[in-house]
Amino acid sequence: MAADKLVISGLSKTFCTDRGQTIALQGVDLAIGHNEFLALVGTSGCGKSTLLSIAAGLESHDDGKISIDGLPIEQPGLDRGVVFQNYTLLPWLSALHNVEFALRAAGKSAGEIRDIAQDHLNLVGLQGFENAFPAELSGGMKQRVAIARALSYRPSMLLMDEPFGALDALTRHHMQELLTNIWDKHRLTVLFITHDVEEAVYLSDRVAVMSNRPGRIKSIIAIDLPRPRHYDMVSTPSFQKLHRQILDEIRSESLAAAALKTALD
Repeated sequence: MAADKLVISGLSKTFCTDRGQTIALQGVDLAIGHNEFLALVGTSGCGKSTLLSIAAGLESHDDGKISIDGLPIEQPGLDRGVVFQNYTLLPWLSALHNVEFALRAAGKSAGEIRDIAQDHLNLVGLQGFENAFPAELSGGMKQRVAIARALSYRPSMLLMDEPFGALDALTRHHMQELLTNIWDKHRLTVLFITHDVEEAVYLSDRVAVMSNRPGRIKSIIAIDLPRPRHYDMVSTPSFQKLHRQILDEIRSESLAAAALKTALD
C-alpha cells in the first residue's frame, strides 16, 4: 500500500503577541492519502487556516512533524498549489498573464508558457476572457483564474482556504461543480477548508472536524457517497445524515466553548 501523501503528527503552533501567547494548534494528527479530497471544518478560530498555511510552507510550526511524500515541509514548493478566498491575482496583469506569471516562476520555457496557460483557462471555462483584467471579472471568474494558476504548474496537492466563501450561493454551486469535475479528470490530493458543511460533504472523500482552540483533529467522517457527485444528492437521506452528523460535531464544540466562557466570566 502506498504511503499517505500528507502526514501530520503531533503538530503544535503557538503565536506570541504583546498580549501573551495563543496556542493555535496542539497535537494535530492527520494523514491524507494520494488523490484524496479531504475537507477540514470547525468553529471559527480553531486553527484551520493556520494548519493549511503550515502545510503550504507559509507558516512555521513549533512541535511535531509535517511531511509531503515523506519529505518535511519547511517552505513553499511547486508540489503544492494554494488557493485563498481573496483570489490574490495581480491586478495589472490579464487573466492569461496571471497564469503565465506562475508558470514563469515555475521555470517553464517561453514556448510552453502560453499554451499551458491557455489550456488551464480553458479547463476552468474562461475561453474568451484571456485578456480581461481582474477588475473586469466577477468574483467567480477571478477564482477560476486563481484555480487555473494554481493548477498550471501541475502540483500534486491543492490547498484551498475557503476559496468560495465570498461568492453568492449560485456562483458557489457552480464553482463546486467545476472543482469536482476538475478533480474527477485530474486526480490530485486536496485539502479544502470550509465553514459550509454542505459544501464539505458534497466535495469530499472524508471530512475532518477540528476542536476548539487549541485545535486538534476531533473526528474524521468518511463520505461514502458515489462519484461523480451531483446536486440531486443533497436532498437524499444519506447526504442529510452525514450533514447532520458533522453539524452535531461542530455544534458540540460551540456549546463547549460557550460553557467555558460562561464559567470564566
